[in-house]
Amino acid sequence: MSKLANDTRVFKINPEIDVQNVRFENRYGYILAGHLYLPKDSKDGEKYQAIAITGPFGAVKEQSSGLYAQTLAERGFVTLAFDQSMTGESSGRRRNVGSPDIFVEDFSAAVDFLGKQKFVDREKIGILGICGLGSHALTAASIDVRIKAVATSVMYDMSDSMWKGLNNTKTEEEREKEKDYLAQIRWEDVDSGKQIGGYHELPFDKNGNPVRATKLLPNELPKDADPVTTEFYNYYVKRAYHPRSINSAMIWDATTPWGYYNFPLQQKIETIRAPKLIVTGAAAHSRYMAEEAYERLTEPKELVEVPNATHTDLYDQMDKIPFDKFGSFFKENMK
Repeated sequence: MSKLANDTRVFKINPEIDVQNVRFENRYGYILAGHLYLPKDSKDGEKYQAIAITGPFGAVKEQSSGLYAQTLAERGFVTLAFDQSMTGESSGRRRNVGSPDIFVEDFSAAVDFLGKQKFVDREKIGILGICGLGSHALTAASIDVRIKAVATSVMYDMSDSMWKGLNNTKTEEEREKEKDYLAQIRWEDVDSGKQIGGYHELPFDKNGNPVRATKLLPNELPKDADPVTTEFYNYYVKRAYHPRSINSAMIWDATTPWGYYNFPLQQKIETIRAPKLIVTGAAAHSRYMAEEAYERLTEPKELVEVPNATHTDLYDQMDKIPFDKFGSFFKENMK
């Protein structure tokens, strides 16, 4: 049984599942770091269905995506949990930069990698995006017809969330101020020769000015923290802390919104040929994004709203994540 050297996964590890460190290259030359999970009781000479998994936005493969990968490997799939370009253990001289184009490409690069494995049936490869990577997964499936089934879990539309704000609350005046803020960040970056960290979803102070920060989540949660911040804090800082996770220990490059403003995600999701499964929590603050994407999708499609589940419940709560549903969806749709 292959084991990871310096294993830093933050979830309960199943020692019966074979997992290996892997590296693969995307179309832009970034080297992506992944954990390849082999099916329980896999046999030499057989070809298996495979699923590439990443997310949430700002997380690493040792967190939620690895838990999903391990659990679906227990259900008979070859699975690949990977870090997006410029994050985690993946390459990139500039670190923690979000890009709609590159992150979408990363899914197709993962399909490339899986399709080259002798134990994978390249006609039976699917993808699963968690949280903000859900919108990237749907975007990837819009063009890459090698993806035979696509699923999302508590998906965020990252472009809409950045440009419009959560629940579409950002004003036109705030958007104009944000353009000025990003312009200033670029000058500071080029003048200093150093990356400037900042929020990817820009908050504003009581005077209506953009807020700067050097860490996404605080070391200690303020008593007046809002419910969404509290939820993310409890996952990333408390129960699933990982030092390579942007959300746990760092912050995004402050220019991250730049690409998402100019090149929105999900522009052609109505054209996805593959079957679609959209899973969200009935109590998730992101639920409306999943419902909006689902309405735009064409058949075959399915929406599952897990009762009493919040957004981060579907990151790691084994009694709430519908793994049986994910498993049956991929199994039946990649025949």
